[in-house]
Amino acid sequence: MKVSLVFPPFHHPALYNLPPLGLINLATLAQRAGHEARVVDLILALREGELPFGPGLYVACAERIAAARPDVVAFGAQCTTYPPTLGIAREVRRLLPHARILLGGHNASFVARETLERFSWIDAVVRGEGEQTFGELLDVWSAGGDPRHVAGLSWRAGAEVVDNPERDLLADLNVLPLPDYSLAPSLERYRRACDLSRSIAVLEVGRGCPHQCVYCSESALWRRRCRTFAVARLIEEMTRLRDDHGAQCFLLAYDQFTAERGFVEDFCRQVIAAGLHRLSWYCISRLDTVDAELLRLMRAAGCESLCYGIDSGSARTLAFIRKQVAVDKLGPRVLDTTAAGITPTLSFVVGFPEEERADIDATLLLALQTGIEGNSNPLLQIPTVLPGTELHACYGRTLVREVDSYFAQGIEFDAGRRLAEDETLINADPLLFSSFYNLPCRGMELRELERLAGEFSLIVNLYPKSFRILTAALGTSPSALFSRFSAWVEENSGLARLTPAACFAWFAGFVDSLKEEIPDPWRHLPAMVAYETRAIETARPSAPQAVGNVDVTGASAWRPALREQVLLEEFAFDLPQIVADLRAGVVRSGYEQRSCLLVFRQVEGRQEVCAINAFGHDLLHQCNGEEDLDAIARRLYARHGAGQDPREFLLNCREALRQLQTMQLLHPHPNP
Repeated sequence: MKVSLVFPPFHHPALYNLPPLGLINLATLAQRAGHEARVVDLILALREGELPFGPGLYVACAERIAAARPDVVAFGAQCTTYPPTLGIAREVRRLLPHARILLGGHNASFVARETLERFSWIDAVVRGEGEQTFGELLDVWSAGGDPRHVAGLSWRAGAEVVDNPERDLLADLNVLPLPDYSLAPSLERYRRACDLSRSIAVLEVGRGCPHQCVYCSESALWRRRCRTFAVARLIEEMTRLRDDHGAQCFLLAYDQFTAERGFVEDFCRQVIAAGLHRLSWYCISRLDTVDAELLRLMRAAGCESLCYGIDSGSARTLAFIRKQVAVDKLGPRVLDTTAAGITPTLSFVVGFPEEERADIDATLLLALQTGIEGNSNPLLQIPTVLPGTELHACYGRTLVREVDSYFAQGIEFDAGRRLAEDETLINADPLLFSSFYNLPCRGMELRELERLAGEFSLIVNLYPKSFRILTAALGTSPSALFSRFSAWVEENSGLARLTPAACFAWFAGFVDSLKEEIPDPWRHLPAMVAYETRAIETARPSAPQAVGNVDVTGASAWRPALREQVLLEEFAFDLPQIVADLRAGVVRSGYEQRSCLLVFRQVEGRQEVCAINAFGHDLLHQCNGEEDLDAIARRLYARHGAGQDPREFLLNCREALRQLQTMQLLHPHPNP
């Protein structure tokens, strides 16, 4: 049989920009069973400009599929792409009336009967783990048989919808063949079309989740069981992807990657032994399954970044969602992660139905604290209601449509809006298309929640220290202060939404507008705003420059110049001490005034702030690229050379320049 496995269209810069591994797995099985299989990635086609945006998109997609005259068209659809899948399938039925149309994936698995009852052009739905079910179904259809004995299948028998018994999960994932990436477009095409810095492949490490979080369909789909592929197999797959397909980076697909320490250690050591540690990879982890030692090993094996699902800073909310995570581990674990050279992404969710404003503020305070500690990426979302979850079962009848969650975006194909036919589908059935709906929250309106989810991370990234001090100085909550800030920006700039540029441009003015409300003991707040502003100003990409051994013995002809990514600033308060207090979770007023000289710089992509003495500060201030060392030393001698021979002072200046250049604060000597 000719089989087309279809990845439905989607358009979002941050999502779905890699080859669809699930469909590649199915195509590999079909090919091995003697069928003719191909992967049709409509997301890639849209990115490459081969499909038109607008109302004609779904017809164009169907024509692209029908051109190969397949006998079976199988769609792999998730929550957001379910409406496009159904629309394209309807057009495929019109063009290929005798083809079998099949759906699979998380979303379809939990609404199989409802889908078949509502949409007559769908012939069957594969539920849950699809490889064996899909393979058996192709064999039955190719022989002209009846699929009533294919476990894990819901299908249409005339006017009747039949749900076959569940299929047992595979006892051993290693019976599956290695995915044949040659059946899909090349990694290089994805890199170019999606503007990726490297060619990235998805590496499926395991399946399953033992937890019971109320918002997640993973544990329900995999029946709270966890299974991993053999490490030797993963090493073989990584090697093939590198050597045969040019993979330079891997996304490890398995939410519980670090759950079993021995497995992670074995994986990392075998990656290093195979020389694969030069290829970077990304994974998902939990705070309670890693420590400093394991993180160092992961980094040595190539781990570049990972995601921690924090969800909430409220014990009450964590109990409601059944998230068993020790929030007190967050600070130390983030420090362990960054110390190992791994960048953590921290995921937070605000707006669960039973949350009060205080619960949401607890999460915002926790997110602010991670921003204060630095070197992490915050991700804030409002809940997405997925079929198969406890949220869907318990709160499905209360759903409303008011704002879009993170996972309701990506099908805006008509000049930034959804197609009218998609809107009609979504509006007709809240339970079937629940990911496009919202749960009313007890403590906060949805519009305010949506704005917090979309924009509060700007504060966490840019001004977390100042914002945290300001909440304490005004005795207000982070949510109330953020609402006040966003309203002030809109009133003064006309901007309806905050952007990074707007946050940077207007935050200092906002704080200044509140000076009459800020009690006197908090007079160090403007200094902290200036401190964070200087940090932002130095956070610009710069080309790395080798330092090596710096020779400035011939420096008399050298006109030293400060690098563009370096800023000098004098403050009236001991800012490093205030920052240290904030990192320790201490927010206090009444700091004494004390002169503080600081250097802000970027080193290998990381922002650093260090204190400097008055001599070093004045020396750097003279490094403008216009005067040589002799002239600089003469100017500084009156203030810093008392009691020294001028020649000795010149040598001291020369040695100081050597140290400052080694610290990458100065441009390299042009001809040492």
